[in-house]
Amino acid sequence: MSKLILTVDDSRTMRDMLRLALSEAGFNVVQAEDGQHGLEVLNSETPDVIVTDINMPRLDGFGFIEGVRKIEAHRAVPILVLTTESDAEKKQRARRAGATGWIIKPFDPVKLVEAIRRVAA
Repeated sequence: MSKLILTVDDSRTMRDMLRLALSEAGFNVVQAEDGQHGLEVLNSETPDVIVTDINMPRLDGFGFIEGVRKIEAHRAVPILVLTTESDAEKKQRARRAGATGWIIKPFDPVKLVEAIRRVAA
């Protein structure tokens, strides 16, 4: 059975690029437009891996990650941060919130798929 990936990003272009790259790699993809929407999606979906941006309206990636970790059913789901941010302080903050890994945009689709497969094992 194919793995389900939740992508959370406020950029339609980025969501489209993620859907294409992940679908071509054989993953099922559900998407959310920001952290708040991402938490709403988790009410009806159980992803194997979450890929989230940091800078988003309504609820940013840090708040989203913290929210996911408070939900018992999703506490152990790997979360990869995909962002333009490269600041060490922000990476640490994401790790403290519960992020599994950090990938800088623009992303290499092959490396993203490899990272997802590695954490989804």
